[in-house]
Amino acid sequence: MAHNFVPDAWGWITSLPPFSQWRTNTMSLCICATPSASASSQPTSMTLSVAKTPPTQPSYLTFSISANYREPIFLWTSKPVHLKTKAQQSLDEQDMVQLFVDIVNQVLWYGPDNSSKPSFRFPGAQHLHGGSFSDAFNIVFLSLAFLVCIYEAPRDLRRGCLDSLRTQLTSPKCRGAAKTLVKMLGANLEDQWMQTMNLAQLEGVVQLAYKTVRRDNWIDIEVKVDNIRCDVDPLVSETLMAERGYGSEEKHFPSRVMLQITPMQQTDVLSVSVSKSSDNPTHEFGIEKGFEGSFDPPNSFGLKASVTESLTLAMKPWKFEQSVHGNTATLNWFLHDGMNGREVCASKPSKLSLLQPRAWFRDRYSNAYRPFTKQGGIIFARDEYGDSVNWKVCGAALGKTMDWEIRGWIWLTYWPNKQRTSHSETRWFEFRECLQLPLTKFP
Repeated sequence: MAHNFVPDAWGWITSLPPFSQWRTNTMSLCICATPSASASSQPTSMTLSVAKTPPTQPSYLTFSISANYREPIFLWTSKPVHLKTKAQQSLDEQDMVQLFVDIVNQVLWYGPDNSSKPSFRFPGAQHLHGGSFSDAFNIVFLSLAFLVCIYEAPRDLRRGCLDSLRTQLTSPKCRGAAKTLVKMLGANLEDQWMQTMNLAQLEGVVQLAYKTVRRDNWIDIEVKVDNIRCDVDPLVSETLMAERGYGSEEKHFPSRVMLQITPMQQTDVLSVSVSKSSDNPTHEFGIEKGFEGSFDPPNSFGLKASVTESLTLAMKPWKFEQSVHGNTATLNWFLHDGMNGREVCASKPSKLSLLQPRAWFRDRYSNAYRPFTKQGGIIFARDEYGDSVNWKVCGAALGKTMDWEIRGWIWLTYWPNKQRTSHSETRWFEFRECLQLPLTKFP
């Protein structure tokens, strides 16, 4: 296994000695290392190196990632970072921003759609302060090292380093830095970034709206659903899917969404109430009757008749529910089978429905009565699912900042669309976010 340590690329680069004090033309930092196969062989490693050119009075620096064997194998090289003067002895803030932009664009280049050149631009100087930029720089560098290890590194080095880099990228510190990074990228580049890292099969957006109303002895806090959007994006190209015998329409679909909203200061909460009653749906029955008759030819006597009757049941495919446990409000959206009304996430299609070409899950992205968007996603907006939850908070909390925890689960289900198969499955994804809500005093 690889050694588990976290290389601080930002700290190493910014603490390099003055260029004139380098004993060699290059300086190196170990990113990850794998143990040797035998006692006689040396362990291999992947390193980050910086080289100055020319050696005496450098005019620019280049950074590279290499696999260290007896002869190093260069896996990635940055664009030159040109120094402003020959007397410059270290990299300044602008140089680090230039290197950051270069690394981000290189990561985006590994994405599935690199036909158009990625064009990331640094958003502004406000992101350079407070320590957030250094954390964002480190997660960007680790992401590049991860992709370089996958696509460029030799096999014996790849196996050990991937485990180490994966552990580093999923650490709590990197999770916090990822929030800073996505703010810098913006929504469009964030989507490309996630697809590059093979993390964008499910793209979810949760938007909640709130308002506070001051009463005589308490505060009303109302939270409404503004928008919930879920899209399932392919991780590989349409060409590869076609070669494997599947198309982009043969994919998972959202079958359940659940949100839990909890105020963390439990002592300040007096009560909680919801605005959605238990659903008592009205079933619409449609009965169609037909009568057919015919006379036999003249040489025979008799009348043939047949009567047909068909029954249809109309119901909404998505059902919305609210519930309360303690001070926690839970919002649930369930997708139901259009034939038997069962929850899709907790059931499988019957063998009979798999043989029916007109089953609701067949051609589910082109059917006029589809419970999804044409791209296979879902949108819950406030026009139909905007029911609110109200918390009554004691008046002493006025002027404080309340911490809120939002937890969510999204279920993705696969039922065959156009393929003839009995395979079906359901997977779920969990996320958690903590927010701060200031209860401002108004004059």
